Amino acid sequence: MISVARLSQELKLKSGVERAANSQRFFKTGPGEYGEGDIFIGVSVPDQRKVAKNYYDLPLVEINTLLQSKIHEERLTAVIILVEQFKKADIPAQKKIYDFYMAHTDRMNNWDIIDSSAPYIVSVYLWNSFAQKESPSTETVRVLTRLAKSQSVWDRRIAIISTAYFIRQGDINETFIIAEILLQDTHDLVQKAVGWMLREVGNSVGIEIEEQFLKQHYKIMPRTMLRYAIEKFDEPKRKAYLAGII
Repeated sequence: MISVARLSQELKLKSGVERAANSQRFFKTGPGEYGEGDIFIGVSVPDQRKVAKNYYDLPLVEINTLLQSKIHEERLTAVIILVEQFKKADIPAQKKIYDFYMAHTDRMNNWDIIDSSAPYIVSVYLWNSFAQKESPSTETVRVLTRLAKSQSVWDRRIAIISTAYFIRQGDINETFIIAEILLQDTHDLVQKAVGWMLREVGNSVGIEIEEQFLKQHYKIMPRTMLRYAIEKFDEPKRKAYLAGII
């Protein structure tokens, strides 16, 4: 019989002290850092996915229990399960999972948890439900703008990362709208995410489209955001952007 207690035990059996210590440092869990207080037991992501395979039928009420855990790997495993449930769900069930996710964004409290879930739940749901009707979708922009204007760094990261599926469909309007809201965000995890999504616009739709946005805004972008956005440009062009001479 599947249960949260059994899942937790399976994760502990795959844990390691050295990996846990390395993860504590890598995910900045010290005082004043973005992951302050997060607890790692040292389970690799591939091992978490192996464990999760046995729990794809876990009810949302038990997934909620996992999301409330102080243990990082339990929360990440919870969203891995959610993503798999979403992929297999019909439209009403997908809405239920989306609503559940949006009601628990406070528990999507590290960048890997967000990056493993928002592009596959929030992004896909919004695209299927609204974006195909109009571009940019009024409802999609409303949802993502609310997140982008949140005081929570995690909500703001969800906002921009949730445009990933749109980009893959060739729709970059929502990405540019949210990127502009976050253009001078002071948190490096948001800066990196915005730069990443702008780079994906270049990769998926064309560098010339990405540059239409960059040429308007690059001079006021944080350096981190700009570096991520122009990572795939040729060296002379990268240097020109960094020197402010485009």
